[in-house]
Amino acid sequence: RMQMAAITASMVAELRAKTDAPMMECKKALTEADGDMVKAEEILRVKLGSKASKASSRVTAEGIVSAFIDGSTGALIELNCETDFVAKNESFVKLAHDFAERALNFDSKEDFLASDYNGISVAEKLIEQTGVIGEKIEIGAFERIEGPFLGAYIHAGNKIASITSLSANVDGAIDAAKAVS
Repeated sequence: RMQMAAITASMVAELRAKTDAPMMECKKALTEADGDMVKAEEILRVKLGSKASKASSRVTAEGIVSAFIDGSTGALIELNCETDFVAKNESFVKLAHDFAERALNFDSKEDFLASDYNGISVAEKLIEQTGVIGEKIEIGAFERIEGPFLGAYIHAGNKIASITSLSANVDGAIDAAKAVS
């Protein structure tokens, strides 16, 4: 008779921290993988991916926009989801901000989606989060801008945003760019 590996709360917490998957899904995956963390991650990725494929035809009419500026480069992305409930979720908002910061390095949405995000592509991260949250998530608008003086404005509710570039070197140009936005 084989001895089953003991699945501890700390193992479940570690897998949850790595994958964002629901706690019970993490426990099931660890049990199925007999405590093997790498195997459990793969089991979860497959399960979350099948959840995501079921959601792929649904409409993402909600979401938020996020902007990030670093010196003379700015990026603006729209992260879409199905409901305003998810759009207001703290982890969803954080993901949008993280994506906007990473988007600074890419000229196109396609290159951004193919880029590395902690060992998986951004596109795979979207699929993973679709499986975790249970709603279709996708990148909508994607813009990158360069200019000497950039300012960003995001309207309350994170639904409307702009980045403005000014070329004149006047006192307060960055504040002026924000005001114009």
